[in-house]
Amino acid sequence: MSKLDITPEELIARYYVGQPELQSMLLAHSRAVASRALSIAASHPEWNLDRDFIYEAAMLHDVGVLYTDAPGIHCRGSHPYLMHGLLGGNILRHEGLYRHARVAERHTGTGLKAQTIVERGLPLPVMDWEPVTLEEKLVCYADKFYSKSRIGEEKTHEQVMHSLSKFGASGVEIFRQWMELFE
Repeated sequence: MSKLDITPEELIARYYVGQPELQSMLLAHSRAVASRALSIAASHPEWNLDRDFIYEAAMLHDVGVLYTDAPGIHCRGSHPYLMHGLLGGNILRHEGLYRHARVAERHTGTGLKAQTIVERGLPLPVMDWEPVTLEEKLVCYADKFYSKSRIGEEKTHEQVMHSLSKFGASGVEIFRQWMELFE
């Protein structure tokens, strides 16, 4: 099992040298996600979740935005934004953080199925990229409430479901199940 030997903030700083606006945005977004995820975890002690891991994974789930082309959020890379989870997974695997990499790769929407990737011609390897463990689902769920383009604003459940509905009913249904589980 992988273990982070530096803080998530230090790892982000290692990759985001010379990009203070992007680093600041990423840290603010990730802190909001981590706070929500940890609050939910604390309200369910019976689940015996790994809170250190939840914090680290929430802080690092979007590390791959660095390599994407999304100027509106200070990303000046060359890859489509949709690839940020896969790119982040590559970074985290390079750092020996295999468990963290799974969270990065599986947090897009409520997860992506291979069939969806094929049907929509998405620029991702064709396989299921869905959160499996409770910690993976929790970070994915918490992430849905915070946009990187509107730092400091929290979405309502209804706003999240509206956003997810643009990609089909299955994501909304999964989110509803997570609402019942986590709230």
